[in-house]
Amino acid sequence: MSSTEDEKELVHVKSSVRVEGTKNAVGLEFFEQAQDISSEEIELQYKRILRKLDYRILPLLCFTYMLQFLDKLSLNYASAYTLKEDLGLYGQRYSWVAAIFNFGYLTGALPSNYIIQKVPVAKYTGCMLFVWSILLVSHVGAKNYGGILVLRYLLGMLESAISPSCMMICGLFYPKEAQPLRMAAFLSCNGIATMVGALLSYGLGYSKSSVIKEWQLIFMVIGLLNFTWAFVFLWLCPDSPERAKFLTDHEKSIVIEKVSHNNMGIKEKEFKRYQMNEALLDITVWMMALIGLACGVVNGGSSNFSSTLIRGFGFSGLNATALQLPTGAIEFVLVFACGVAAIYLKDTRIIFLVLLCIPGLSGLIGIHIIPLRYKWALVGCTWLQFIIGGPVIFSWMCLNANIAGHSKKTITTGIWFTFYAAGNIIGANIFYAYQAPKYISGMIGLITSYVGIMVLAILYRFLLVWRNKSRDKEQNGYSEETARQAILDGFKDMTDKENRGFRYSL
Repeated sequence: MSSTEDEKELVHVKSSVRVEGTKNAVGLEFFEQAQDISSEEIELQYKRILRKLDYRILPLLCFTYMLQFLDKLSLNYASAYTLKEDLGLYGQRYSWVAAIFNFGYLTGALPSNYIIQKVPVAKYTGCMLFVWSILLVSHVGAKNYGGILVLRYLLGMLESAISPSCMMICGLFYPKEAQPLRMAAFLSCNGIATMVGALLSYGLGYSKSSVIKEWQLIFMVIGLLNFTWAFVFLWLCPDSPERAKFLTDHEKSIVIEKVSHNNMGIKEKEFKRYQMNEALLDITVWMMALIGLACGVVNGGSSNFSSTLIRGFGFSGLNATALQLPTGAIEFVLVFACGVAAIYLKDTRIIFLVLLCIPGLSGLIGIHIIPLRYKWALVGCTWLQFIIGGPVIFSWMCLNANIAGHSKKTITTGIWFTFYAAGNIIGANIFYAYQAPKYISGMIGLITSYVGIMVLAILYRFLLVWRNKSRDKEQNGYSEETARQAILDGFKDMTDKENRGFRYSL
């Protein structure tokens, strides 16, 4: 029998056995209550409950992710005006201002993931939203190179919690087969952030005041948006299905029963050192981490230097900002479409990860070889760099679906985001001012990164296929009994290595 997540979805566990060793497991009581509900009723009601989740959880994730990406882009948009001149960001100073955010992100990545496992995830996320909104508004008061460096570093530390939090919330409320579309939906909001930010900064660029500069207005408006949203998020977002006030107890049981088919339980607050050791020795963890590093290099280069690139092709600051509008539309449509496709085309997560690298790689080669007189062709090639959100989100899908054991997942996610932050630092610092407008070193670095992502992803898929086939052979296929035990072992907080009924999603 083929060992796919589709087959596991068809198996509904009906067992009154209490799972041993799960005193810290979230949602176990509701899972046991669900064993009194027939499989037919679960399937019938879950469709309605899924819509209910999408009306509440998905908009919260989408808007939060849009705002956090808008924060990251704020420096890029501000650089289209007089930010560099006003703060003395000459030479490589702007590169270091762009990079220092990622040093903060690097510092906060592992601690943030540890805290997220231990505390109510939605409350922690809302608090981070509130504090970073204050930091964004504080950018208005920056007077020099040192001041902006400190602010960007602190902002990076706080924002390191947001992506892992969104991933965890998605994993808490949705089973594996539903996650690709929802994760693609909230990450595609990076595209909306790009469009909103471009329109916002373009409009604010026409503001003329002797008191406040255009770039200061950009930081102020984005900061105030985050300030307001922090309170909305704290009010509306639950920490887990069992704490979701908008669900009845009956609905909570059905949600938890469906999510239990991820073979990971719901949430385990105890940190287990042996799972950390397993993560550090798992080759797939390091393969995904290297993919994260390469994604970070591409993102660090494109998000911080797209305005600079377009200006170098012969456009004014205002036009350079306006010309980033299509990048948002391209990213939003393409990433979301791939998420939809991954729902209907099974075992294609890693294939899409590879395919989404091709447009960006082609664009980089174009920037490298197309003469400057063809400036619109060069702009089009620059637009393609914003598709990097696609490989990022499919990496996250693989992390969410293929790492079991909550402590192992905490360490794995922390490592991935640490490498991603390191990649962003590298990407922001391989663009040398003296190489403008083509930035040869930057182009070569980003091209190498895309090739690395593709090679690693292909090897990663081959390894997971081999692991699944080995377990099928070990267990003579994938039976109903195997699926039942895999779910119970998930509530015991077993890792993907320990839980022999666990199958990897491709």
